[in-house]
Amino acid sequence: MRATTGNLKTTVGREELRALVADALERSPAELADEADLVGEFGLDSLAALEIVVRLEKLYRIRVKDEEFAGITSLDRIHDLLTTKLKES
Repeated sequence: MRATTGNLKTTVGREELRALVADALERSPAELADEADLVGEFGLDSLAALEIVVRLEKLYRIRVKDEEFAGITSLDRIHDLLTTKLKES
């Protein structure tokens, strides 16, 4: 279960994250394994990465620095980053 404060999400749902990333990549969520290389396997480019970051920032009300997202290449890593950011806020 996800706790919320108003519209602020305080936990990261893996399936919700998978759906968000799949949408940005124009793929089915079922295609994206947690550890899949989003760049190598699915062609994640800078525009799709920016779209993902903007959507995550709005949804979770966080700020992701460019250097933080640059090394994020899988759902697992995105989930870890978001979990860390939410703990900091």
